[in-house]
Parts: sequence; C-alpha cells; structure tokens
Amino acid sequence: MGTENPNRPNFYQGPTATPFAAPQTNMPIPSSRPMVGSQPSAIRPNASPFSTPGPTAGAGTPGFRPMQPGRPAPSYGPPTTGPPQRFPASQFPSSQPPVSQTSNVGQPIMPPPTRPPPPGHVPSVPMGSPPQSLYSVSSGNNPPYSVSGPNIQPPPSSTRPSYPGYPGIQGIQSSTVSPPPPPPVYQQGGYGPPQPAIPAPFSSHQGGYGQVPVPPVASSTGMYAGGSAPPTGVMSGLVEDFSSLSLGSAPGSFDGGVDAKALPRPLDGDVEPTSFAGMYPMNCDSRYLRLTTSAIPNSQSLVSRWQLPLGAVVCPLAEPPEGEEVPVVNFATMGIVRCRRCRTYVNPYVTFTDGGRKWRCNICALLNDVQNDYFAHLDATGKRVDLDQHPELTKGSVEFVAPAEYMVRPPMPPLYFFMIDVSISAVKSGMLEVMAHTIKSCLDKLPGSPRTQIGFITFDSTIHFYNMKSTLTQPQMMVVSDLEDIFVPLPDDLLVNLSESRPVVEAFLDSLPSMFQDNVNVESAFGPALKAAYMVMSQLGGKLLIFQSTLPSLGVGRLKLRGDDLRVYGTDKEHTLRIPEDPFYKQMAADFTKYQVAVNVYAFSDKYTDIASLGTLAKYTGGQVYYYPSFHSAIHRDKLRHELSRDLTRETAWEAVMRIRCGKGVRFTSYHGNFMLRSTDLIALPAVDCDKAYAMQFALEETLLTTQIVYFQVALLYTASCGERRIRVHTAAASVVADLGEMYRQADTGAVVSLLSRLAIEKSLSYKLEDARNAVQQKIVKALKEYRKLYSVQHRVGSRMIYPESLKYLPLYGLSLCKSTALRGGYADAQLDERCAAGFTMMALPVKKMLKLLYPSLLRVDEYLVKAPAVDDEFDRVCKRLPLVAESLDSRGIYIFDDGFRFVVWFGRMLSPDLARNLVEEDPATDFSRVCLTERNNEMSRKLMRILKKLREADKSYYQLCHLVRQGEQPREGFFLLLNLVEDQVGGMSGYADWMLQIHRQVQQ
Repeated sequence: MGTENPNRPNFYQGPTATPFAAPQTNMPIPSSRPMVGSQPSAIRPNASPFSTPGPTAGAGTPGFRPMQPGRPAPSYGPPTTGPPQRFPASQFPSSQPPVSQTSNVGQPIMPPPTRPPPPGHVPSVPMGSPPQSLYSVSSGNNPPYSVSGPNIQPPPSSTRPSYPGYPGIQGIQSSTVSPPPPPPVYQQGGYGPPQPAIPAPFSSHQGGYGQVPVPPVASSTGMYAGGSAPPTGVMSGLVEDFSSLSLGSAPGSFDGGVDAKALPRPLDGDVEPTSFAGMYPMNCDSRYLRLTTSAIPNSQSLVSRWQLPLGAVVCPLAEPPEGEEVPVVNFATMGIVRCRRCRTYVNPYVTFTDGGRKWRCNICALLNDVQNDYFAHLDATGKRVDLDQHPELTKGSVEFVAPAEYMVRPPMPPLYFFMIDVSISAVKSGMLEVMAHTIKSCLDKLPGSPRTQIGFITFDSTIHFYNMKSTLTQPQMMVVSDLEDIFVPLPDDLLVNLSESRPVVEAFLDSLPSMFQDNVNVESAFGPALKAAYMVMSQLGGKLLIFQSTLPSLGVGRLKLRGDDLRVYGTDKEHTLRIPEDPFYKQMAADFTKYQVAVNVYAFSDKYTDIASLGTLAKYTGGQVYYYPSFHSAIHRDKLRHELSRDLTRETAWEAVMRIRCGKGVRFTSYHGNFMLRSTDLIALPAVDCDKAYAMQFALEETLLTTQIVYFQVALLYTASCGERRIRVHTAAASVVADLGEMYRQADTGAVVSLLSRLAIEKSLSYKLEDARNAVQQKIVKALKEYRKLYSVQHRVGSRMIYPESLKYLPLYGLSLCKSTALRGGYADAQLDERCAAGFTMMALPVKKMLKLLYPSLLRVDEYLVKAPAVDDEFDRVCKRLPLVAESLDSRGIYIFDDGFRFVVWFGRMLSPDLARNLVEEDPATDFSRVCLTERNNEMSRKLMRILKKLREADKSYYQLCHLVRQGEQPREGFFLLLNLVEDQVGGMSGYADWMLQIHRQVQQ
C-alpha cells in the first residue's frame, strides 16, 4: 500500500482466466434469440427499430462497423468529442428526508413512520440523446460495435487518430446519430403509446400520502423518470422508487446495450445516508458507528432474504466533527450509572418513571432504581428537569471517567519501545538516519509527558541493548550474541522515563546512524530480538515499533523465501502463502496482547521479507503494518517521516477493551479487524487510535423481534495518556421493519463495502483469490436478484437492471475491491509482500478511507494552474473528480490521481513544454522515477504544491508520496496509473460496463 516498485516485470497481463470474464463469443449478444428478461409481447409494431431479426455481419449492416485494417483495438485514450461529461447522480433518492423527530428523554420513544410523506415535487429528468460512442474495449477479434440505431452513417474515410497523444490507436469514429424512436412502453393494460421525450409530471396516487413518485424507468438512452401510476390496492406498499439502468438492447441488435457514461459513479466521495440521523437525532455521529442498514429486519426469514452482510463498522476514537468535543462526565464518588442486569451505560434513550425515582434500560427493559445523588424531578412531559446538566442523557457519544473498580492495576504510562534492524540494507537505504531524526523531532510531542517511557533495541546477527539511565551522559551498549538462550542485561535501565533521561536519549538518536554506518552484516536475528523486547515490555505494556528490512534469518522465527513457486497459484495451497509460515509469530502476538503490548511493523525492503508472517504481530495486537518496498531515503523520506510522526504523536488509548451491546433478540456473532478476541464478545486492544476501525456482524436470536427499535451501544474502556481510566460510550437506535424494500432503502453502501472487504480479505487467507473475488460478486448478484423480485411481479422491469438508490455504487465498489492490490489477479499481478501488506492495512481502515482507496479521485489540474490566481475555493470548482477510465485523460493535460496512500501526477504527451518546465526541470531524457516534485520559484509550481498540501490535509492518517508519470512511459505509467483505472478492462479483468452486464445476466437467471 505504501510506495511500490514499478520495475517489477509483467505489470500488464493479457487476459487470464478470471471469475469475471464473460465467455468470449464473436457477438456480445446472440443475434436471433431474445435476451433473458426481455419482454415478450404479442404486439410488435414494425415502427420499432428493434423489430428486425439479427442482421448478418457485413459492411452495409447498420450498427456494425468493421475495424480498420492494421489498427489495434482501442484500449485507452482521451475522448474524441471534447472533455468528458460529468453525469449528475440520479435525482431520485432512495428514501425521502424523514420528518424530524423530537424524541425526548423521559418519554417512551416510538419509531418514526418508516415511509414519511415524500416531497410534493420531484424534478423530472429529460431524456438524453443516444451516446455518441462507447468506450467498451473489444477483446480478441471482436469488432467494436456502435450504438444500435437505424440511421447510423457509415464511417468517414479519413483515418486520423482520434485519440490525441496515442498514435496508432484508431478511435471509434463519432458519427451523426439521429435518435431512434423510443421503444414501446408496456403498461399495466397492454400496449401504451410511446413515451414523450420529456416525461409528464407524476400522476396523483389515490389512497396514499398524496403525491407519490412513480419508480423512475430507464429508456435505452440512459435514465429518466416517468411511467403510468401503478395500481393501488393490497400491493401499494411495494410502490417505491427504485433506480434502473437499461442494459442489453432488444433481441437481434448487436449493441452491448450499456451507455458507460450513464453508469453510477461516486464522484462526490462517500455519501452517508441522512435518514438515519434524522430519525434519531440523539444517535452518535456516523463517524463512530455505521450500520450496514439502519432498518433492522424483524424476522429470520427477512434476514435470509437480505443477501448482504448485516452488521456495523465501529471507529471508537474517530476524530470528532470540526469544533465539537466528546463530553467528559465524572460521576465521582457516586459511581457510573449502569443497568444492573445487562450493564448498559446510561444514555439518551433510557426513560425515567415513578417521578424520577426509577429508570428503564433501553436495551434489556429492566427497571433500575435511581441513586439519591442522581435523582431529579420530572416535568409535565416526563423529562428530567436537569437535562441540560447531563450530557450523557442528551448526547449519543460521551466519555465517563472510570472509578478505581475499573482498574486491574494502576494506569500504565504511555510507553514506546523501538526494535531496529541495523543490517547493511537498513543502513544503505538511509532508513536508519530518517527514522532516528524523526523520533528525535517527536520527543517533545509524545503524549503523556512527564510520565512517558522510552527504550531501544537494535539487532543484526546479534542483539544490542542500551542502558539509558539518567545518570549517564552517553548510552551504554550491551551486546548479546547467544540467540538460543536470550537474556536481558540490566532489565531496570532499558526502559527509562523520557523527561529524566532526555539528554541520553537524544545522544543515542544522534549517534545511531553513524554507529552502524560501516556495518556489512546481512543477517537478521529478528525472532530472538522480538523475544528480548517482550521480556523488557511485559511488566508495563505499551507500543512496540519494529523497523525491519531483512528477512529473519537467525534463531527462533527464522523464515525462508516462499511465494516464488508459480505452481502453487490456482491450487488449494495458494492461500498458505498469505498466512504465517511459523506459528512462533501468532504465539508471540498472543503473548504481547496478554501483556498489553501493541506492535506496529515498519517494513522496508526491495526483496521478499514475508509480510504475511511479520504482519501477524500487528494483526493480533491491534497494531498496523507500514510497508515501504524498495525504500530509498532520497525519494521516500517524507512519507516515512510523516507516518512515523503521526504514529508517535496521535492521541492513543492504552490497554483497552471494547464491547458492543445490542437490544433483546439481536447478538453479535463475528468480529473482523486487527485485534484479539478475549471472550465471545470482548475485543482486546492494547492500543487504539483514531485511524483504526473494526467491523462486526450480528444475527437475530429469535425467530421474530417483538420490539420496534433496536439499540446499539459501543463501550471502549481504556487508559488515556494523561493517566485517567476512561470509558468512551457511543449509543445509536435503529427501527425494526417488516419490509425488505425498506431494509434496502436504508442501506449504507460505505458500511456494506467495509464489511464486505474485510470478509473477502479473510476468505483469501483460507481459499484461492479467485474464490474470494467470486464471493464478492455472488453477494452483489444475490442482493440485486432479491431486490428485483420485489418489483418484477408488479412492474414490467424487462431487461433493465434495477437497484436501490442507496446501493447504486455497490457494483462499482465490488469491482474495485476485486481489482484491489489485496485481491486482484494472481502471481504476476502483485508481489506477495505488497498483497499481504495491503490486506493488513485494509482490515483496519475506517469507512471513508476504504472507499477512497477503492475508488480514488482523478483530477485535472492544468487549467487551474494556468488561470490567474483567484479566490481559495476556485480549486473545488475547477477541478472536479473524473471517472476512472483512460478516456478521461487528455494528452494535453496534467492529472492528479489520489487514492489516499499516494499521488500519481500524470503529464500528457502533448502538454505545453513551458507548463512542464515550470513544474519540473523538464528534459526529454529525464527519468521521472528519480524526480521529486518540489516547490519552484513560480506561481504554477506554488499552486500545484498548494493543491497537494490541501489534499493531504483532508486526511492525515497516511502521507501520499508523489510519483511523476509521463504518458507512454512504460512500465511506469501502467503500474502507477493505468492498472488502477478500475473502470477499464485491465490485466484480464472486466471493465465496469462488462461487469454490470455480467452481474445483470446472473441476476436474470
């Protein structure tokens, strides 16, 4: 996930066997057989452009255009008709904004109506004209087919390349297309007249809420709204707005039937469902807790029909919204108010009765006595009169100061212990120097001063301990060479109080790079050094930061090269490469967790270092893996400096445990992320911070839920850096529903994708990559198939693909997940270490970070750089996110690709030389892999650096290192950019349009 090695051979693979590839035939759709799901009709008027049987391939056949001889099929390139258009999201949200609920403490909370009245006017969307061209890539000898239509002109004879900057690639000629007559619309009473180009306003719906929007129906040219009012009566509950897309044209036409520009894309980033917050305004913020659907199914049968994961994503220490703080509540001698049966913490959803003398638990419904110190009278509405003095009764997120009974031992001080590889590769790459300078620069900002403790071990073929007692002027080095029977010399002086031993620590960090500058040792006694670190830290716990740049080769835990055997891939043994080879690492992780030690692994190497084994230490201790392949200080210094600084200085919760409680009839069944499960529902987290999230799935314990609301409460018990023991509590409520459609309408794509990603990565540790990718696709297919069943009886959905508005991006995120470094391809598509590091990283990512990684942003910036300086918000207006297709790239432009972990700055081949010279010392022979983008003395360069700074500040959890790429420079351009344009067909995996067709075909079966 960090900086990659672009010099790996074979970044571009030809089409390989893949679970997604559609069976290759000479025609995308059989010519004479009707498509599955298309509407048979007794009446087929000749006026319809689709009424002819399949034409035979030939030069004169409309809709068929043979390839020009000697031209390869277009694989990527800028558009032929000006800049790419940005299509607005569908204007029909899945669920209307709910009526604001003022549920007050002290009154029983009733769920709001699950379908509030819709707004009176829904704007209509005019039909678009047919697409001018399709950028679906034709593979093999398939000729590219143009849009089906009766009046398409033959291509002009000129053969100039229509993709500027990509000579030799013949673009699909844009020809004058007159729109075909609209296809007949089949209504509930037989054959109806054709739709007008602009649909009429919605007809009034009798017997409902008044003006109910009719489901938007898509024409063959994209999406538009309209249609006749559905029948009223018993089934009127099903009359809901769903989104649809025309896929697959009429029987007999050659057109693949997808207008790629009409496909939904998350160009606005993560759009959170707003209905959830509106229904329950006292819920905690969604950054702390997101449910995959905020409509909880009321029965087991409904759960079985909801084909997606049912669960939550929790980020307990997420940074609070701008200008807000989580309130801290200290009950002092009274003790924290909790339910005596289920141990739920008092929260906004408990109700007070009996004049304020009793309170009812919202999770188990037990009536608890109110302690005298906590008593307050109730007003006429049943609310406590002192509500404004009790944030725990009005806020969904709160932090309680824990009394002595919540401590097993005195709160530990923040403790940082560094285990550093000093073999020749660590010295030569410059890693040692950058790391030592960064640690020294952070000493003042380490949390918990003056209690903070610190210590160091270095190792190559021997282990070096450092006595840093405050009475010394220089650190004292002790070398232990017996690796079989490891012991710790001077155990009391290896961990020291930073404020007391500050001069000694600084002297050590200053001398560390020079101390080993002539070291030529290539060995790594990693396992023995790990045991030594464990012996030093087991008294207090803390955070162990490991810096490793050589495969462990000596003593316990030594590892061997693996992953080079091609024959293992595609067999049942493939997954063994992605799990630890030696049980030593998992056992050490369990021991570290037991003694409250979190391990963060920083791996630097241009060779194989077995991240699958080393990362296990981070996985089970609540830690993190940072991976810097082919680290070189001249290039990667800033990335390491920023990420190590953040790791050392961000607010950390120490020796923590987390539990999530939920209402009667629901229980959590599985947990996914980086942690150790201490009991069935207690998550052990030696260290937690704002950059870590955890996912969990729940199930119904009863056949039928009798409650109308289910409550969830996350409680994190931890030691703050200041030495206080605290409990952070997040509470949320969700309605129980009996309608599958409502579950889909209230779905949260971000939470679904986060949970799906973790499940897929876990599956890849027990099965083949192909099986993990197939599982993702099948989840999406089953969900859309179930959703289709809801409407197919009542609405003539025909061959259209229908999906809930709330999940319109799910197929694209599913495709992106299958193309992610952790899951894509096979042996040649990602190095084994890179794949494993990506998997460990994704298991801990919060929702927004995960979505950004799966669908990165692509921005064109040259227009903004050339413009005269203007107001600050100009950037957001000028630089809009573009679809991730090569067609978005214009060879006259500069683009920034940002996935949250790196920037790729792409220079088009036909970019003005003056513009390029302003940004880099442009020389035709310059190797961009050795160029670092720095601020130069001109306005354009300053603007570009400001853009990069602004993008980095939006999320500081990782540092995006900047890679410069010139168009056509291979393999670099392919590795850094083209391979990551997830909507294109790359490396044998489907493009977005093909993927949608595959899913749709399976949904219809």
